[in-house]
Amino acid sequence: MATTSRAPLSRERILQAALELVDKGGIESLSMRKLGQKLGFEAMSLYNHVENKDEVIDGILDLVLAEGELPAPTGDWDTALRESAISVHAALRRHPWACTLVMAPGHIRPARMEYMNALLGRLRDAGFSADETYHAYHVLDGHIFGYSLYETSHSYSDEDAAEFEANLDQILPVDRYPYLNEHGKQHLTEGPHREVSAFELGLDLILDGLRKRR
Repeated sequence: MATTSRAPLSRERILQAALELVDKGGIESLSMRKLGQKLGFEAMSLYNHVENKDEVIDGILDLVLAEGELPAPTGDWDTALRESAISVHAALRRHPWACTLVMAPGHIRPARMEYMNALLGRLRDAGFSADETYHAYHVLDGHIFGYSLYETSHSYSDEDAAEFEANLDQILPVDRYPYLNEHGKQHLTEGPHREVSAFELGLDLILDGLRKRR
């Protein structure tokens, strides 16, 4: 009788499977039982490689954070900050469930602290004072994570979008909300506004302001 073989368990396999599970169903979809089923093992087998569910969550947060880039230590400071911010934002867009957890006190990871320290250091090296750096850091970090959170709360299924389109003029009567109605229709149509990344526009406005202060 032919037998099927399973790839052996490892911490790396468990974390990758957990990341796939959470990317598809959100962090609430993660359980050791479901993770074991996905891998083809009993949940108890997972505990030979990870201590508990919290360790799994920390591990997949590390995978997400690894997709972002630290600000380059050389070259123009503003270019380094821009490229780093775009890479971190892109990682959070790929894994929208991670945004809130990365900032949660119980899940602050070493890679997150490395990023924070590198961002602060790049601002100081660029010539900003400690007080200026204090505010510039919070504006930049707030834009990256704040905008990412905004995007997660404004993501809709195709069915939701179709329903909104069909009822837009009832939801946003043009005589009462003319500009909001116009804005809503822009969300549903193609045009030059689609060619601009609002995240990058906001980031560039911040960097332009920091250049002037410097």
